[in-house]
Amino acid sequence: MDALEQARAEIDTVDAQLAALFERRMAAVLQVAEYKRAHGLPIYDAAREAAVLEKAAARIQQPALRPYYKDHVQHMMDLAKQYEAAVLGRNRAAYQGVEGAFAHIALKALFPHAEAVSYSTWDEVFEAVASGEAAHGVVPFENSHAGDVSAVLDLCYNHPELWVVDVYDLPISQNLLVLPGTQLSQLRTVYSHQQAIAQSETFLKQFRLPATAMANTAMAAKFVAESKDPTKAAIASAETAALYGLEILVPNINTDGDNTTRFIVLSREKPTAGNRFSLLFTVDNKPGKLAEVIQVIGASGFNMESIKSRPMPHVPFEYYFYVELVGDAAAGETAALLRELDRTCRTVRLLGVYTNE
Repeated sequence: MDALEQARAEIDTVDAQLAALFERRMAAVLQVAEYKRAHGLPIYDAAREAAVLEKAAARIQQPALRPYYKDHVQHMMDLAKQYEAAVLGRNRAAYQGVEGAFAHIALKALFPHAEAVSYSTWDEVFEAVASGEAAHGVVPFENSHAGDVSAVLDLCYNHPELWVVDVYDLPISQNLLVLPGTQLSQLRTVYSHQQAIAQSETFLKQFRLPATAMANTAMAAKFVAESKDPTKAAIASAETAALYGLEILVPNINTDGDNTTRFIVLSREKPTAGNRFSLLFTVDNKPGKLAEVIQVIGASGFNMESIKSRPMPHVPFEYYFYVELVGDAAAGETAALLRELDRTCRTVRLLGVYTNE
């Protein structure tokens, strides 16, 4: 047996031991899940996870291996949370659209073991999470080329019972999908979500193709597939093409080569840890009030990565504001900032806490 075979044999031996330890660990996780069920505790415990990671790193003798072991333990804890969610019946995750939609792709990346539940509208996704039908909701928040998904921000404002607990940046490649054998010259109409149409505007203008908006990209692809009409095309992902038996006629038609959509994760459970937090606030309609809020944030030492304004629902010419700040929401400085903003703003609300590298 040469050196390579010996090393592989050692890995096989260790893997067999790890498999038994994995089952033993998950049996303990099951006991934890049952305790949480009995006492109404949340699945995620940020302080506990941080302590476990530090303890894990200290166990490793070789410093070069410590970050890899921490990643391994973090992955194990993520799997444990997914297992607990399944055991406790909290593993339903909601998205808008049909299988193959970008929201579905993002959901499967975030919750690979969850039961993905489809809804027709973003409003229904929010309602599903609010009512407890789903433990989480995954919805698009903004695109690097087309900008904000304003309707989703409005839904965040209108659902104070929900929190943003995570974000996920999904690189978007928009493709022109057609029935197999279709030529570009045959096309008369293109179907997709309005955001995808905006992202592909240059291509559509170049070939003078009119576009019709639909609820999402995957539904557009499904519509084209079922129409059996070679004059119709859809703009959607490569995964969607495979799902619905379509052909990618032209790949990567989005104008921005670095096209990325940020998805947010909704939950009823208040988040406790992260390196970013977001706020929703309103101010009196007086000169300098918004500038005063920005000054308070800056004076408190927080970097404001984003600020957006939206019309207030049912209040003409009044606006609410969204900001994303870099910092630990659990830190004393953040609590002091929120107290100061409470004095400065008409209303202020912590919307989300999450980690964004």
